[in-house]
Amino acid sequence: MTRTIGIKSAAVLGAGVMGRGIAAHLAGVGIDVLLLDIVPPGEENPAASARNAFAAGGLKAAIKNKPSLFYDKADARWITVGNLEDDLEKLSDVDWIIEVVKEDLSIKQALFNTLERYRKPGSLITSNTSGIPLSALIEGRSEDFRENFIITHFFNPVRYMKLLEVVSGPDTRDGLVDAFAVFARETLGKGVVYAKDSPAFVANRVGTFSMMYTVHQMLEKQLSPEAVDSIFGVPMGRAKSAVFRTADVVGLDTLGSVATNLHAALVDDPQRDAFKLPGFLADLIERGHLGSKSRQGCYKKVGSEIQTYDPYTGEYRPREKPRFASIGKARGIEDPGARIKAVINGGDEAADFAWDCLANTLIYAARNVDAIAFDIVQVDNAMKWGFAQEIGPFETWDAIGVAESVARMKADGMDVPQWVSEMLSKGRTCFYDESGGVENYWHHQRQSTTPVSYSDRRLVLPKTIGDSRLVAKNHSARLWDMGDGAACLEFKSKMNSVDGDIVAMLNSAIEHAESDFDALVIGNHDPRAFSAGANLMMIMMGAQQKAWDDVRASISGFQNAVLGLRHSSIPVVAAPFGLTLGGGAEICLGADALQAHAELYMGLVEVGVGLIPGGGGCFGLLHNQQADGPDIDPIVYVRDTFMTIGMAKVATSAEEARGLGFLKPTDRVTMDRDELLHAAKARALGMAGSDYRPMRPRRLKVAGRDGYATLFATLWGMEDAGQISAHDRRVGSALAKVLSGGDVAAGTEVTEAQFLELEQEEFLSLCGEPKTMERIQYMLMNNKPLRN
Repeated sequence: MTRTIGIKSAAVLGAGVMGRGIAAHLAGVGIDVLLLDIVPPGEENPAASARNAFAAGGLKAAIKNKPSLFYDKADARWITVGNLEDDLEKLSDVDWIIEVVKEDLSIKQALFNTLERYRKPGSLITSNTSGIPLSALIEGRSEDFRENFIITHFFNPVRYMKLLEVVSGPDTRDGLVDAFAVFARETLGKGVVYAKDSPAFVANRVGTFSMMYTVHQMLEKQLSPEAVDSIFGVPMGRAKSAVFRTADVVGLDTLGSVATNLHAALVDDPQRDAFKLPGFLADLIERGHLGSKSRQGCYKKVGSEIQTYDPYTGEYRPREKPRFASIGKARGIEDPGARIKAVINGGDEAADFAWDCLANTLIYAARNVDAIAFDIVQVDNAMKWGFAQEIGPFETWDAIGVAESVARMKADGMDVPQWVSEMLSKGRTCFYDESGGVENYWHHQRQSTTPVSYSDRRLVLPKTIGDSRLVAKNHSARLWDMGDGAACLEFKSKMNSVDGDIVAMLNSAIEHAESDFDALVIGNHDPRAFSAGANLMMIMMGAQQKAWDDVRASISGFQNAVLGLRHSSIPVVAAPFGLTLGGGAEICLGADALQAHAELYMGLVEVGVGLIPGGGGCFGLLHNQQADGPDIDPIVYVRDTFMTIGMAKVATSAEEARGLGFLKPTDRVTMDRDELLHAAKARALGMAGSDYRPMRPRRLKVAGRDGYATLFATLWGMEDAGQISAHDRRVGSALAKVLSGGDVAAGTEVTEAQFLELEQEEFLSLCGEPKTMERIQYMLMNNKPLRN
């Protein structure tokens, strides 16, 4: 097992977009950061505030950035700013120096020459270059510098993009890259791709080819940018931003620079012309229309209207909404491979365009895999982690059928790389397969299969219900044996929304776990959501049919299931990530402990559909936030919880969730999503082996009538000021009644069971409100809240 590299402090040289993003990310994971930039040209003021202005401005921009570059903006205090003249001696104290200056070889080399005099021997030094060869960067450097130098190419925005491309050189000391990769995965939460020292490395080489080829084909076929984006977004397993919106986000100048550099560098590439910058993109760049950062690029917003830059007229026009039968048929297909296959076989103009662009991208990736990466796995990971593709090029090829697609390519006159044809001739019809529980890939240089290498801490649940580790299942959930005495409850409904089957499996999981296991984990592999909340359709149908006994039974059943987690005789650890809303958050509040992923979007958002939490969320959040002791003032804690639930606040990171009270101080955070279940399992078994005892029935000292009156007066004031509607006040008063503990005197101790009764009654009463039904229906139809 490779040990991680010890990094407690770092210096980031360059406070531009990438530099400040890296600094914010490092500070957020517990690393002390020195952020340096040049002294402003012509600055004569000797004060540090003036000489550090560029670095200080970068930090200020990082703090203001939306979406946030920090997990918790308070982490900005771990960043110290300075400049590249007065503060170089401080570099002798840091473990890692990251160069993020202008993408100019002469500037980088001059800086490295200076660093030789100040860095401590043995310290790691890396460049965030996006394509300058490592061999050029280390030319003339000392032996110690070369031995401890690698390229670490982060993707922007650093916090949210998983990909980190790492390039080593012939002089890089043995073990450095492997140790850094462990650090990058476990501490930074990054997915490391080992790239070769080639132009643009892996993701930008393949990704830029794919984008630029698609743009050129668009112009040849006389399609619109909107048509291209409607095809090459989700239907083709790509990010929602597709091609042109992605270009705007990246920056047209950045995309243009990468493409132009590749065209200049790849003189022997038979598809070199794909990297030529089309005239309309060059025109946009020349006019300063660079995308999101200039508020206009391929698209721009005019008032409430989105307009498109028409590449054929050179003017902006209202955005079109193209419709293609092949795209419509594929829209409801969940599996990305099946969705892509449906599109390219759709038989219309969009299908033909999608096929041509996809096929040429697959061929390009296969033809260049040896030049840019060490195997096909690196290419697939680079495109998934760097370009947000659901599946990588070779995974896509498997999904559409290698043999049949190669036959179609050859029929269309495309030049398929010889090694792909040779693989098929050997009877191998896929790039990946699974044998004996081990995932393998085709290593074309060895002409054999090779196991895919994963972290020792990666834990994956079985994919099929035929696996022997299955303990129990129903339509919406599965219970798995994780080994070592731990069980895992996995949700499988759409967006993992809580329905009757999940409630039933919560009860069944506790029963099985108490009988046959030492601990229970609640988690899954969905890329989007731990649980996006309750099944609103079931609630609305019950209310519309006035089946109040059924609605009450559903609420009571969910409350009891969550309570069962809390009072289980074995420890229960939930592993939330991504969207963890409403009922999903309530399940987490019922667990003994949370092992959360750093990217956690957690909140009790029921007020958005005219309801309040119905699964114990009111008590759970209030209990987490309220301090214990004889002299506490309950109204203080009620007010905080009321605002969190009443404003439907959603944390945008695990640390924000901790600040809102969803995570307790003892709950832990995992950076690498792939290691989340492993960490949750270890946490649960650790609790089981440490004399675990279930919590006794809980109670709280409540604010009572006085607290309710205070909150109700606040609601009236907000309605009077036009800040909320009458129905908002109605929902808020129901929430205030529950959180205040009911019609009792301030300071009364109220049990959790009494809170659940209050919650149930108020939830039911709101279900009977026509305006609540309107809100639920609107949310189901439009996926956004209605203000009525």
